[in-house]
Amino acid sequence: MREKLKDIRSLSIDSLRNFFVQNKFKSFRGDQVYEWIWKKGIHDFNQMTNLSKETRSLLIDNFKINHIDIDFYRKSSDGTIKNSVKLHDDLLVESVLIPTKNRSTACISSQVGCSLNCQFCATSKINRLRNLKMDEIFDQVTLMDKQSRMYFNRPISNIVFMGMGEPLMNYNNMIAAIKKITQYRKFGISSRRITISTSGIPKMIMKLADEDFKFKLAVSLHSANQLIREKIMPFTIKFPIADLIESLNYWYLKTNRIITLEYIVWENINSKKSDINDLINFCKEVPSKVNLIQYNSIGDDDYKGASVDIINKYQNELLKHGINSTYRRSRGADIDAACGQLANK
Repeated sequence: MREKLKDIRSLSIDSLRNFFVQNKFKSFRGDQVYEWIWKKGIHDFNQMTNLSKETRSLLIDNFKINHIDIDFYRKSSDGTIKNSVKLHDDLLVESVLIPTKNRSTACISSQVGCSLNCQFCATSKINRLRNLKMDEIFDQVTLMDKQSRMYFNRPISNIVFMGMGEPLMNYNNMIAAIKKITQYRKFGISSRRITISTSGIPKMIMKLADEDFKFKLAVSLHSANQLIREKIMPFTIKFPIADLIESLNYWYLKTNRIITLEYIVWENINSKKSDINDLINFCKEVPSKVNLIQYNSIGDDDYKGASVDIINKYQNELLKHGINSTYRRSRGADIDAACGQLANK
């Protein structure tokens, strides 16, 4: 049965070469197949037209190609496209294509559900069922690149790991996917145009800093007060802010790249003057800029987005202390595609 066949994309190029040699074929056939499945994104052995019928039959008898498909998609009034992506085992994740005037950004998922318990995020309400495999992460980028070319007449220009799941809790598959994405230049994207967004796992941030890539780092901070942070992101009880600061300074020391602090402001949670001061003190310790984010409701009355006046107070105080900040209005909120809203509804 084909279900029991090995997924060919789990093989390294050396393993593929060895497979062909063991079956009395030239080793370069492995290189050809590897190019078909990764550079050209082919999911059907019969479409590998430079292989003989005998070679294709050998592949069909020994391997399968698990791949993802878009189950359905919705398009926002602002052009944002949210995809419900079906995996080979019929589980679903969501990916979002975000167009602006000159860019198309692919927001991709790394887990089915999420490992963490951020109280304001819809994805955290879904138990983590499993990590995405390297090829499933890669395929999301392939699908959204095709979408961008179809609807906006351009390839994707940026990739953000800001979809479902905590990417640093699926570290090996995430890094392997980035290697594939950048290796073949299929998308024309360097690691400088890839942003990894984490809720803040100090040990893994330090590991990430040691990688030979130049991607960007964003941290979902939302409060620089440990007690408040534990309330809104309970998992952080294991990761004190002092440890987070240490890991971010290590990141900067190793990469010389500042960190983006993602920060939602809620009324009666982190809207006081003391909260602003805590953030300013945090920024003085960590080379960073602040991205204030519009809150997208998930139906929890405990969380209400702060008023424009409070946002302005944040920005004014940050500016007084020489800290760069922006205010990001959400895209795709009308189709539940904005930050924190991905929940496989």
